[in-house]
Order: sequence, then C-alpha cells, then structure tokens
Amino acid sequence: MNERKVRFAVVGCGGISFSHFIGIERAEEAELAAVCDANEKRSEEFGTKYNVKAYTDYARLLADPDIDVVCLCTPSGMHADQTIQAAEAGKHVVCEKPMAINLADAERMVEACDIIGVKLATIFPRRMSPASRFVKSLLEEGKLGKLSLCSGYVKFYRDQAYYDSAGWRGTWAMDGGGAMMNQGIHTIDLLQWFAGPVESLHGYARNVLRSIEVEDTAVASLQFKNGALGSIEATTTAYKQPDHRIVLHGDKGTIILTGEEITTLDLVGEKIEIPVFEPFAVVPDGHAVQIRDMALAVLQDRQPVVTGRDGKHSLEIILGTYESQRSHREILF
Repeated sequence: MNERKVRFAVVGCGGISFSHFIGIERAEEAELAAVCDANEKRSEEFGTKYNVKAYTDYARLLADPDIDVVCLCTPSGMHADQTIQAAEAGKHVVCEKPMAINLADAERMVEACDIIGVKLATIFPRRMSPASRFVKSLLEEGKLGKLSLCSGYVKFYRDQAYYDSAGWRGTWAMDGGGAMMNQGIHTIDLLQWFAGPVESLHGYARNVLRSIEVEDTAVASLQFKNGALGSIEATTTAYKQPDHRIVLHGDKGTIILTGEEITTLDLVGEKIEIPVFEPFAVVPDGHAVQIRDMALAVLQDRQPVVTGRDGKHSLEIILGTYESQRSHREILF
C-alpha cells in the first residue's frame, strides 16, 4: 500500500461533483484537499461538509502546494482554459466530459499537459463498466469477426424546464452542443472505442422541439476505417424510451449492449455465457474507478486509463456532425 495519498481538489460544486467526491472518498490512494466554486456560499458549504479548504478564486487554488490533481466539474466551455491554467501550475487534471467544445481547444489542452508533463484524464465512466469491458475484450479477441454494421442510439427526455434550469444549458458557448454533446457523448465514445476509428460521416443536428441554441435531435451515418458502416441517433425528445443502446454486427455474430447490460450475445457456431457482473452504477462507480486510476497514475508515473487524447475521439464525431449539418457535406477524418 502506498503511504502517500494524492491530494485532489474539486472545482465546480454542481450536480456531477458528487460523483467526484464519492470517488475520492473511496480511493485509499486519494484524499480531498480543497473545493472551489465561484459561489462563495456553495464553496463554504462544501468546504465545511468535507472539512477542507474552500476557494472561490481558481487562481488561488492553483497556487496551493497541497493540491496534486484538480477535478474540473465546471461548464464545458470553461474546461480548456482551466485545464491549461492547471497544467501551468503543475497540477494534474481530471476533466469531465466533454473535455472541450471545439477540437482546437482539446488539442491545446493535450499539448499543454504533454509539454509541461502533467497528466490529463477525461471522464468516460461507461468504459469502466464490467459489461463494456467484457464487450471490448470479445472484440479484441475477434469474436465478432469482420465488423459490418455498428450503431449507437441515445434516446433521452429533457423538457424545456431542464434547459431553462441553468443559463448555460443548451448554449453553444458553455454546453458546446445538445443531445450529442451532453447526453450522447458517452455512447458515442463507447461506439468508437468498440468499432472505431471513424473514417468519415454525414450528419444532421437540429433543435426540432426545444427552444435552445443547440440540437435536441441528431443523426449521423458513419464509415469506420475497418470497412464497417454505422449510424448514431441521439435525441432528448424521446419520452419514456430506453436511454442508450449499442448494436454491433459482424460476420461471426451480434452483440447488443443496452444501458450497462449485454442483452444479446449471439455468435456463429460458438456459445459464450454472459457473465454475472457485480452491480455497477455508472454514476458514481465509473467515476470512482477513474479517480482511483488517476491517483495510481500519479503514484506510478504512468498515463491514466482514459487520456486527454482519448477524449478527443468522440468530440471529433460530434463536431463533425455539426459541421456536416452546417456545410451539407461529408466530413472526412
């Protein structure tokens, strides 16, 4: 057991921050050292709750020598500048999804952390689920053979009140996108992790029902570099529908992942039983796995399991869909 604990600060004490607090508490290699929120009352509330330092000034937090890693739980449009500031202060970064709202910012984040020598992790907790990892292992073993059709479906329901609940929701400047960027990014990340990388796409993204700047509905047709085709459907207008599903077809069989459950595993001429997995809640269990992994990455001086560069792949697909909508053309990668 490592005696030294990696000291974390949580920046932005909104809803998703609770998963980071839980993850830090669970990791024996980590400890919470500070919180930061622009709202002084909220910062003091969480500082008192966890008996740690409370900041409202991000620059002052970064100057604190007792902090090794910052967890960015702030609006998406703030991630790039905050990550670069943290890197310049010598802090490692765990960044919530999406890591940025444009590819130039994502590349700036990756380059800054690489040049300065700090670690950058992107939160994608669905990759951490036992079911997702089992599917990944089957694909790596070639159990589906040559992939033919690989698609992801993201069907959430968010009413207008949801978007009106916070000024940054549904805006290009701070949300960076809608159904694809906010809700769909996890499924899109998994799809490209399983079947990617993507070679080209053609897509549509529009606000069909909600009064927002960004899209509430999107579709994209994909060509993967391995020759497979695929599609993405994402919406926040699907009332009482399953949240997310990934369907993978190959010449040796079919796998369907519905939520965090493998609902279909049919292979040609081979029978594989679906394991009974330990209970796993993506939020907060996935965050806890990634936060502990970051602590170990710092202690062992290695890269985290999902790096900043990994975080760019789903962003490329999402932003490519937006560009395809604007330009009415196929996007090549």
